Amino acid sequence: MNVYRNWFLASRPWSFSMTAISVSVGSALAAIDGAFSWGLYALALASAVLLHAATNLINDYYDVKNGVDTVAAATAQYRPHPIVEKRIPAGQVLWVAYGLFALASLIGIYLAVVCGWPVFWIGIIGLMAGLMYTAPPLKYKYVALGELSVFLMWGPLMVEGAYYVQARVFDPEAFWISLPFGILVALVLLANNIRDIEHDRSKEIRTLAILLGRRFGLVAYLLLMVLAYAGVVFLALSGILTLWVFLILITMPLAVKLLRQMIQDVPADADAQTAKLDTAFGALLVASLILESLIG
Repeated sequence: MNVYRNWFLASRPWSFSMTAISVSVGSALAAIDGAFSWGLYALALASAVLLHAATNLINDYYDVKNGVDTVAAATAQYRPHPIVEKRIPAGQVLWVAYGLFALASLIGIYLAVVCGWPVFWIGIIGLMAGLMYTAPPLKYKYVALGELSVFLMWGPLMVEGAYYVQARVFDPEAFWISLPFGILVALVLLANNIRDIEHDRSKEIRTLAILLGRRFGLVAYLLLMVLAYAGVVFLALSGILTLWVFLILITMPLAVKLLRQMIQDVPADADAQTAKLDTAFGALLVASLILESLIG
């Protein structure tokens, strides 16, 4: 049982909530517009989660191989890291990751056949983004492009993709609605990189936080968080979303508390705390869409 538990932990299952939220937002928006299938929702969610798990595994594999993740690294201090801890064979991680990518691709191909070939191209973009995150030849996480990729994947790509699976069309409103949550997911990585500036610099990695520096990195973190909440207010006032979306403002005290912590002293689990805010924000966004669908 420990073997299965170690593999499960290596996939970082606690991060899947963000994928579930992005797929749910796109699907709920389609339901509001009169198009929804539980079966298609389940398949889209399964494919996205498998892709996310594969990306997590291949990311950690190359971070360990490249000497970025070590026993002394902050990441290994606050969360389980079975690869660093040598509780699973590093040589098997790539094969398991490729297997998960293959399963996600099979589901994606089925959805493309059933729903239309734009789903195929969305899947290809997601697959390449996951594969090349820390793997050669691009390794774009190491050249300050990680936050941009995360924003695009968990924002417009995943939300619009889920919407298309249900409605067979793309929706401009789904694009705008995807932006605030995509920003917050990108902040998870930015928080991680602000915390790891010195460590990453010692490994000769360039991240956005290193390019900005600690001070301006924190300014960017603050401004982007404010932008995410301001975006929700704008979407409500412009009529793109109903007033139910103001439920999200319940999370503002959590956001303020997190900002104060980041400014005073970046915590070791800065990325995990940002992810908790994302989950609360995203869950309330989904809830507001469900209420809009049921009540109006």
